[in-house]
Amino acid sequence: MHDSAPTLLDHCRSVLAAAELLHATTTRAVATLVAPSGKPDPSLLEQHQFAAHGLAWQATYVEALRQALTWAEKLAKESLLGDTEQAILRLGFVEYAAQLAGGIAMSQTEIVRPGDMEVAPAEVERLQSEPALAALSNRAALLQDRMMLAQAAVEGNFGAFGLDATLEAMRDGFVRFAAAEIAPHAQQWHRDDSLIPLDLVGKLAELGVFGLTVPEEHGGTGLGKTAMCVVSEVLSSAYLGVGSLGTRSEIAAELIRLGGTQEQRDRWLPRIASGEVLPTAVFTEPNVGSDLGSLRTRAERDGDLYRVYGAKTWITHGSRSDLMTLLVRTNPDERGYRGLSMLLAEKPRGTKDDPFPAPGMRGGEIPVIGYRGIKEYEIAFDGFVVPVSGLLGGVKGAGFKQLMETFESARIQTAARALGVAQNAVVLGLAYAAERQQFGKSILQFPRVHAKLAWMVTETMLARQLTYFAARAKDDGQRCDVEAGMAKLLAARVAFANADGALQVHGGNGYAVETPISRVLCDSRILSIFEGAAEIQAQVVARGILERVN
Repeated sequence: MHDSAPTLLDHCRSVLAAAELLHATTTRAVATLVAPSGKPDPSLLEQHQFAAHGLAWQATYVEALRQALTWAEKLAKESLLGDTEQAILRLGFVEYAAQLAGGIAMSQTEIVRPGDMEVAPAEVERLQSEPALAALSNRAALLQDRMMLAQAAVEGNFGAFGLDATLEAMRDGFVRFAAAEIAPHAQQWHRDDSLIPLDLVGKLAELGVFGLTVPEEHGGTGLGKTAMCVVSEVLSSAYLGVGSLGTRSEIAAELIRLGGTQEQRDRWLPRIASGEVLPTAVFTEPNVGSDLGSLRTRAERDGDLYRVYGAKTWITHGSRSDLMTLLVRTNPDERGYRGLSMLLAEKPRGTKDDPFPAPGMRGGEIPVIGYRGIKEYEIAFDGFVVPVSGLLGGVKGAGFKQLMETFESARIQTAARALGVAQNAVVLGLAYAAERQQFGKSILQFPRVHAKLAWMVTETMLARQLTYFAARAKDDGQRCDVEAGMAKLLAARVAFANADGALQVHGGNGYAVETPISRVLCDSRILSIFEGAAEIQAQVVARGILERVN
């Protein structure tokens, strides 16, 4: 017998309370290791990195459960907490509680257990022996939930997302657009390794994709980060490359809106919002990933101009862009972050034969296994000219600070893209499992198959609610570096796990290049690397948790 909805919610509240108690204990234990004086010590954080990152993952799981419960309570008040949503909640709580007690997979090869974070077995026992967890863990009920949830998802019921009427209508409109304009062509774009057609870019512009978070006074719609998440997920579920087009505009617009002069905002924001200007972020350098303080590309002042020298790499959509947000060192004598400045560098659009036709600039494509459609490039600068008026905010040495102000939004947006990939994977897996016949029945009927798919549906919803939580915090003007890091950390892992699991459901057919799930698997792998690798996210989350405690 399943619990009634009120009883289910009560059980989940009790499990969450036990999980929160375990997390509080873990936080104190890790703080003793890495912050003995009350403030995280960088050398100790590195020495005890496994424990600190385990704390980040534990915090992510607890917050995901908290947001799942908040989602379910909201649905219950609106009489929308149906069987599908209840199954998601129950499966999510039982599985995450088990992992909190027994071990969390930080990656495919790293499982962190409470003992790794100096937590005594007796502290873990409190969660394991929680009566509400035992009630939720009824084996027959869980088996029934898995079969029911997989079948409901095959029929298109993935549970209510908990959006308001405006966002739900927006989502429905983009779902229809993506199904008509993107999904039928995605596999061919990937196989041809071709740029997304400009006519589609124009349609996205007409729909307001590039100006979602740009204020209305600058030509955007000013809808905020939650709307951005909804749109990014839908577009990315059709093709990650299309979903990522908006990211370029999001990063550039955020930089200019927050750090630009009034003249820079007036000049660039309306053109970015309309899609007239396609921006690209030019930050990363060879041998410099997350350590931005080691950047060497320099901009030398020459009258009213800066002349740029150096090399950049992994520049997404670099050739076809019109505007580079270019992080450079304007003071070569200033080491670390303080010597960095951000330039708004206009450039001509390139072509296949001449990707970078500007004087003082050359480069070429970096072939990649996935995340195609917008392409990656390396660029060498040798005297490339940027007017001094392109210095963001007219302030030297503020580049790193200006960039840091956009990291929360970028990571929330990346989490939303990961949700799209995760959703695409589970849809493909479900469709194949429902159609594929073996031993006289569809393979969906086999427990290992439908349980796998039911968990994909469940964990995608957990990651979705965590991402919405981070987006709402950002929309409310709250600091949310920890929440954004959690959202990206979990959503990226879920995307790769779903893609890998869905390909397994396909069997050998999934390994064929013409099968869409093979593309989705390639696309999913990048998500735990770009916009801050998973290890960097865990470091940010752990440090943020420990700083908040003290």
